[in-house]
Amino acid sequence: MSAEAFIDTEKADYPVTLLCKVACISPSRYYQLSKKVVSARAAEDTQLQREIQQICEEGRGNYGSPRVHDELGKRGFNLSRKRVIRLMRVLGLKAKTAKKFKVTTDSRHTLPIAPNLLHRDFCPAGPNQVWASDITYLRTRTGWMYLAVVIDLYSRRVVGWALRPRMKASLVCDAFDIAVRNRRPPPGLIFHSDRGSQYASAKFRLRLAQASAHASMSRKGDCWDNAVAESFFATLKKELVRGVILADHQSTHSAVFEYIEVFYNRKRKHTFVDGISPAQFEACTIQMRAA
Repeated sequence: MSAEAFIDTEKADYPVTLLCKVACISPSRYYQLSKKVVSARAAEDTQLQREIQQICEEGRGNYGSPRVHDELGKRGFNLSRKRVIRLMRVLGLKAKTAKKFKVTTDSRHTLPIAPNLLHRDFCPAGPNQVWASDITYLRTRTGWMYLAVVIDLYSRRVVGWALRPRMKASLVCDAFDIAVRNRRPPPGLIFHSDRGSQYASAKFRLRLAQASAHASMSRKGDCWDNAVAESFFATLKKELVRGVILADHQSTHSAVFEYIEVFYNRKRKHTFVDGISPAQFEACTIQMRAA
């Protein structure tokens, strides 16, 4: 332990002059060294604040201290999460908070219900083995819009989505068609959803049969059976439209496209895939399998 570190540790209990004598250092030398340490710390804090500001801007204000701390580590900075919290507080930065949203599932129908093949196993061994889907609503100044998404559970990537002013079977059919065109899934794909009439419709069941996919549905009233899709919508509501009413259908479509295709799939850090984006995770998987 250095002399100044020893004095810093003990000065709460003993006079600095006495500690300087014990450490064989003059008080003026101790204060000179302490000033340098404080100045170095302040300079380091300034650099860290710039990095934190940049990370939060890249995350569009959606990252809290855990993600910021993780990214700083990847950039070569070794510091505690408490220090990150302190610096974010100084900068006035904090993650956006989530807001609860209402359920859009209409399971009061007599259409066929598929068994739950997923059983909350949200970690398939590879891509295009299990997809999850759900519907949510977005408020605009010209009326409601309904968003259906299809998520590959392997990478958490949104592989298909559709946005329409009506919540009909064609909404989920369009999202599924886009996912199939984008991914070309092999026969045997498990497609998991809730028990909504859109997913149970003859029109959508035909789509699944044409793709040689197997339908899987959550148990009645159990949102945890489709937790990944529910979580995505909670994130989207928090990060895209929290406290904002979108102008119209066209601007809503543009905003959703930019959020999903530009930010969420390609840039946003996802804790499930080791703090990188779904697209980056899939690219890493391809490289590893090719090696």
